[in-house]
Amino acid sequence: MASTEVALGPRHLAGCLALSKSANWNQNEADWRLMLGFGRGWGIELEDETLAASTLVLPYGESVAWIAMVLVLPQHRRKGYASRLLRLALQDLENRGQTPILDATPDGREVYRQEGFKDSWGFKRFSLSTAFAGEGRARPITDSDWPSILDLDRKAFGANREAVLRSLAQRVPHAALISDGGFVLAREGREATQIGPLVARDERSARELLAAALRQINAPVYLDLLDSRRETRMWLEERGFAFQRPFTRMVHAAGLAIAPGDASLVHCPAGPELG
Repeated sequence: MASTEVALGPRHLAGCLALSKSANWNQNEADWRLMLGFGRGWGIELEDETLAASTLVLPYGESVAWIAMVLVLPQHRRKGYASRLLRLALQDLENRGQTPILDATPDGREVYRQEGFKDSWGFKRFSLSTAFAGEGRARPITDSDWPSILDLDRKAFGANREAVLRSLAQRVPHAALISDGGFVLAREGREATQIGPLVARDERSARELLAAALRQINAPVYLDLLDSRRETRMWLEERGFAFQRPFTRMVHAAGLAIAPGDASLVHCPAGPELG
């Protein structure tokens, strides 16, 4: 069956959802609308208009961009679709002078290494399937908090992602929380509510924010935790969280030496698709 490269747009939303569902990923319609709204995407469309593969580029400012949602329907894998779209995205970013960054699954990591990406740091997804029992100190985010949130996030992430953070804060507003030590956001997903980003100045503040957010949402819950946060990992496991899968933050070797930002401030990324 013939295949055609297409620019992804609103008409592909159902196909995009089918792709993430086929991979058992957590993105829902709101996630895809957000990413298609501020990013650029390409797909492989078959003669019957089936969307067989996707890749997105999410720009964060002028210098860096996230590569996300590199997906292929199971029945159309091993046809070179993912590599074809990935190279299209890399060429697009090279033309724009933007450094590609991504969060890779173990299977994807080897593919990305062959395309010039190198490891920066790792994190793991944990899931909670029961109610959370605990207390944390934090308060709801207000309009006056945004300057300090954006300043702290820019230091942590290394780029301006104001539009994404403001969008996420509206998704589960009762879990959009701030304290003297940092802030946390959450969003509903296809399978579970995802907590993140969580940016905090120390692990104690991060756990207080986590506990406060977890009190506001129902299971199931996903969160991604940096590998360096060993005390927080033990804290999560003591409260019923189970390891699900690992990820690796990677940066293209033709750009930066390591991922931008200050990883000492990052506790939970926003998710592999958003950074």
